[in-house]
Amino acid sequence: MRKEIKYYERDQELVLLTEKINELREKNEKGHDSQIRSLVKEAVKRNNLIGKEYISRIIADQKELISMLKSGHRQKLDKLKNEKISASEKKMAIFDAKNKYVSTVDKARDVMTEAMLEVIQKNRTIRDGKANLLENLFLFLLSFKNNFRISRFLLSSGLYLAILIFFIICIIVAPLSGNGNLLTLPNIFAILEQSSVRIFYALGVASLILLSGTDLSVGRMVALGAITTGLILHPGQNVVSLFGAAPWDFSALPTLVRLLMALFLSVFFCLLFSVFSGFFTAKLKIHPFISTLATQLIIYGLLFFGTNGTPVGSIDSSIKDLIGGPWVLGVFDGELITFPKLIVPAVIAVAIAWFIWNKTVFGKNMYAVGGNPEAASVSGINVFRVTIAVFAMAGIFYGCGAFLEVFRANASAGTGQGYELDAIAACVVGGISFNGGIGKISGAVAGVIIFTALTYCLSFLGIDTNLQFVFKGIIIITAVALDRMKYIKRK
Repeated sequence: MRKEIKYYERDQELVLLTEKINELREKNEKGHDSQIRSLVKEAVKRNNLIGKEYISRIIADQKELISMLKSGHRQKLDKLKNEKISASEKKMAIFDAKNKYVSTVDKARDVMTEAMLEVIQKNRTIRDGKANLLENLFLFLLSFKNNFRISRFLLSSGLYLAILIFFIICIIVAPLSGNGNLLTLPNIFAILEQSSVRIFYALGVASLILLSGTDLSVGRMVALGAITTGLILHPGQNVVSLFGAAPWDFSALPTLVRLLMALFLSVFFCLLFSVFSGFFTAKLKIHPFISTLATQLIIYGLLFFGTNGTPVGSIDSSIKDLIGGPWVLGVFDGELITFPKLIVPAVIAVAIAWFIWNKTVFGKNMYAVGGNPEAASVSGINVFRVTIAVFAMAGIFYGCGAFLEVFRANASAGTGQGYELDAIAACVVGGISFNGGIGKISGAVAGVIIFTALTYCLSFLGIDTNLQFVFKGIIIITAVALDRMKYIKRK
């Protein structure tokens, strides 16, 4: 096979410069550094000169080819429209012709791109592999130009763009309407504090959505763990008579023991019920919608029957301040700035979840099972174990979140009402696809913050609570619709 001669191999001056540079580099003598730099500068200048001519010729040839392809494609379409075939056959033939045309045009554009890359790569070779800032910028713009499609952009980022515009409008409207400045540190920390506990629920739901499932029992799990925590951390004798038993009093126990007991039992009960619903999904192939709905009803009934719907009351103020209180950062512009402590465990939970999803075999198996459980099973992955483990992991996140929930509000059987919808919606907005096997932890976290910020902004502007559900509903259906459209396009 005849070797293809590169454009720079045809230029004798550049060949001689390159050989001289390589010869001096091989000698590896310090005295030649300035000479090498001078030769490199001259060689790059020469390469850019002949490379420009080379690129111009390639672009001219490919544009001519694209023009011919365009003309041929039009003739092909005209011919197909006049052919006496069925409508379905004609539609299929037009579709195939269009795909072939687009594919050929893309190849021609790739040839133009490769010519530009070839010149840049030669410059880097001359510089001994060193990159140039302007060349890097050019490559970025070139990549953006070749890959950017307005339809693809709207499908992947249209919703976020709309939400961003909404936030900008809120920031502008808030001072004009007399509600004050929305974009302040206290408001930002308030949004992050409200998001911190909800992140635990989203992390649990996200893993189930990754398996093409969902979880309708999140809200009841929150109530279960919150009541358990509230009973243990309540100061003095409890006001609730659980299942008719005498009111308990855990105040005599050391604080650390009470905290560990509350956390352990909250996680244990949530883990127990989560695995319960997971077993029916993994073993009997019952859709998570049904298994978690049944679990939700069981917990709901047990909680209201056991507590008669009575709130367990507040927890010990000293413990509440220890875990859920703020750190004082100082005074800024005459305003006291505090940092919520609950943000810290949320950050830790996100880091752990990210590590599990991205750096463990179990995480890879989650994606495999979510993408195609049959193929995962054939490849040797135990789908039953992975599914049970995902439900167990979700239960642990719910238990930790429920434990922290009581540091924000009093616990009762109604605590967490609707949290499952917020968690699911946050995951969908964050790009966790219901089609399975698609999504990132960062997306779930971003979804939680977006939803929390949306609610906070609407409340800050004095929008009626009922209308806030309308905004949330629109965002949810839009997110799912865009996700579905991306899936259809891939098919």
